[in-house]
Amino acid sequence: MTPSARHAGTPPPLAGLAGPSADQLRYAAWVARCVGGGRHAPLSSRDLNVLADTLRPVEVGAGSVVTTAGAAPDGVWLLREGRAELVVGSGVRQTVVRVLRAGDVDGDIQLLLGMALPYATRALDPCTFLHLPAADFSQVLDRHPALARRWLTSIATRLARAQARLVAQLGASLPQQTARLLLAEAEDGAVHLPQRTLAAMLGVRRPSLNRVLKDFEQRAVLRLAYRTIHLTDPAGLRRLAASAGSTRRRRP
Repeated sequence: MTPSARHAGTPPPLAGLAGPSADQLRYAAWVARCVGGGRHAPLSSRDLNVLADTLRPVEVGAGSVVTTAGAAPDGVWLLREGRAELVVGSGVRQTVVRVLRAGDVDGDIQLLLGMALPYATRALDPCTFLHLPAADFSQVLDRHPALARRWLTSIATRLARAQARLVAQLGASLPQQTARLLLAEAEDGAVHLPQRTLAAMLGVRRPSLNRVLKDFEQRAVLRLAYRTIHLTDPAGLRRLAASAGSTRRRRP
């Protein structure tokens, strides 16, 4: 089964976030793939200097909720120091869809499109954010055409990359899809996402994904741990991602 393309259209309702549905989790997870970071971040060091009087530092303690799922975005958030996680649901049913690190930017796409936030942002560590309020965001784009062009290019690039990832999964077997997803999500040799999130992104049930992961573990290409998957043989995983012998689908 290939990943759902529903994230590109109307988002699923956010009611009942104490136990998010598979559709809600899948939508939030794929939207989270469009967060700006690394070489696709919209703001350079020079841009931060230009916006020094506009960006507002916000320091929060570990466990603090910075944004709320279902709410209209109040601006753009740039993580300056620490780590934060994007989560769906609450209590024991809360599920992480992405971990933000220093330099990541979130909220710009939802702000431009008038979309509600599909996930909440919660600090994992004591964090320092730079907040660009919604009204100031519009003024920045109006007053700085070169920055606006770079920012919109960043957004277009992120959306195109997310779409390319979805298209690459079409027609692939579940083992191929899983290998490709793990390679794309890995940071420092590990994937720090729960299996429930990965299964939702692939559009399959968790037991189906777990069978594939157990098979990969037996092949010694990865090692399973709590909420973490260590990629012990990335080259072997890349071979599985491209293997023509893995094209037959497994029943989810």
